[in-house]
Amino acid sequence: MHEQPPAARPPGAPDDPADAPRAAPRRNPDELRVHGLNACMAVFNTRPDDVRKVYLTQARLGTLQPVLAWCVQRRLGYRVVENADLDKLAQTQHHEGVCFEVRRRPLLSLSTLLQNLPRAPKPVLLVWLDGVGNPHNFGAVLRSAANFGVHGLILARESALNLSGAAMRVAEGGAEAVPIAQTVPGEDVFGALRNAEISVAATVPRAGESLYSSRLPERLVFVLGAEGGGLPQGLIDRADVHLTIPGSGAVESLNVAASAAVLFGEYYRQRVAAPERHKFTKR
Repeated sequence: MHEQPPAARPPGAPDDPADAPRAAPRRNPDELRVHGLNACMAVFNTRPDDVRKVYLTQARLGTLQPVLAWCVQRRLGYRVVENADLDKLAQTQHHEGVCFEVRRRPLLSLSTLLQNLPRAPKPVLLVWLDGVGNPHNFGAVLRSAANFGVHGLILARESALNLSGAAMRVAEGGAEAVPIAQTVPGEDVFGALRNAEISVAATVPRAGESLYSSRLPERLVFVLGAEGGGLPQGLIDRADVHLTIPGSGAVESLNVAASAAVLFGEYYRQRVAAPERHKFTKR
């Protein structure tokens, strides 16, 4: 049987379920609502001091006992709420019975991301998203990136993407494992990457070198374009490598999230699982 919250509410104890909000309260722009069990627990396990408030359903009391004990210790309130109230707080029915209010994790600068990478000639893998706007695809890319050990993700300053609750839920904890950097207007991204000895691979739906016959560089960034529009020609022209994922031809191409998983998996196969079998030689 799950332990029930105490009737009395000393500092740090849970609020009365009757006080649960019937509509989402005003949002703090420096905070973010994260939902989904794995996404919430990843935040708690990596940066617990950024957790500001915990909402959960009765069914999650047992699962989240370590979190609730931490809340009591830190005098941080939590609320046991009805499922319908959590729907409103998370603005989705796909919350898995838990929602955290957390401080937003600041995005890195490109220079900071590159400075934190392993130095050449050690292998490095990055992903650069250009024009991608779907938060679910963003979350799926982060999940695959975390699984395959991608060292960081790059966004353009004008990108419509942000690390939303929806993206973090789909990432299943991967958003906490992958550093995210954002460029600034006018920044020479290609120059910065090449100074770090990182090759740029543009992914194109056709006319590129087959991913499976390519010998991938040890230090590489995959550039992925918008759903439908693809990469701008100017970016493609400046890339060191043009890669195409081969397939049956029944569809034009994979979507960005599926493409990312395939690309990361092939890099992992070549550079992590069997690095000595795939030495890269510059042409």
